[in-house]
Amino acid sequence: MKEAMLYEKLTDNKVQCNLCSHRCNIADSKHGICAVRENKSGTLYSLVYRKAISAHLDPIEKKPLYNFYPGTTSYSIATVGCNFRCRHCQNSDISQMPRDQERIVGQDYAPEDVVADAIRAKAPTISYTYTEPTIFFEYAYDIAKLATEKEIKNIFVTNGYMTAEALNTINPYLDAANVDLKSFSDKFYREICGARLAPVLESLQLMKKLRIWVEVTTLIIPTMNDGDEELRQIADFILSLGPETPWHISAFHPTYQLTRLPRTSVATLHKARKIGLDVGLRYVYCGNVPGDDGENTYCYNCKKILINRFGYRILKYQIKEANCSYCGAEIDGIGM
Repeated sequence: MKEAMLYEKLTDNKVQCNLCSHRCNIADSKHGICAVRENKSGTLYSLVYRKAISAHLDPIEKKPLYNFYPGTTSYSIATVGCNFRCRHCQNSDISQMPRDQERIVGQDYAPEDVVADAIRAKAPTISYTYTEPTIFFEYAYDIAKLATEKEIKNIFVTNGYMTAEALNTINPYLDAANVDLKSFSDKFYREICGARLAPVLESLQLMKKLRIWVEVTTLIIPTMNDGDEELRQIADFILSLGPETPWHISAFHPTYQLTRLPRTSVATLHKARKIGLDVGLRYVYCGNVPGDDGENTYCYNCKKILINRFGYRILKYQIKEANCSYCGAEIDGIGM
């Protein structure tokens, strides 16, 4: 165990965790909502420090990040646990393990070893992913600090529910984030995820202010968040962050506790993509449909294909020094 960061001691051996926007008030011998932070006699501990449940070398497009070092690999790491309870979680076996199975498992994996393995794999980035990196913040922080010293970039794939304190703390070492904006309905967040919408929007706004490269993902679930009005609200909000902010629209596949709903149709993805482009977003991508035109990166100026993709593979690349090879327009992103 490792003493947690970002908490305060209260009376009667209680503590308040200030890591995520639940801001759990935790009694002695109890856990926070994430189930991986425990109060022991008035001191809050992380129960997942150095306990890696997964470590893989992934295409960065799998995160998904399409405008951040495209075509490279990212060393990807996770522990068990999450501060959300999404009924459609595709990684529920590890994200919900501390609650569903009441156990915490993982391989002892020191931060310096993670960085050494990333260097050995020639990965220019490390991604904190698969589960929610906020809940293994101390572990991610120590890895990210070491990685930055070795000129490796750091990525959070996150639900965006961290506090401003957490973001400001990790900011010197956090280069990019893909944030799930799951809906524009607070009711959806409360009933489907066990959380609230507002803190996610606030995190996105703060990330942009801190100059973290941000891409947004929305998993479109039939009958739940696929209405035209809600999709336009999401697109308008992303536009308010800046038209350069990529929006990934992904197809839902029935899983975990939402197995009775149908898969998302390609037509729905195309509708959402058109809404995003119509409001003025420069980069709107369709996910989970290999071979779809929406996987490609287009020049927002001349409309030609700059990065032709099939799944996670890049077939053609027409960007030179961050500019369109055809018209010379500056293409937004990092490592383009």
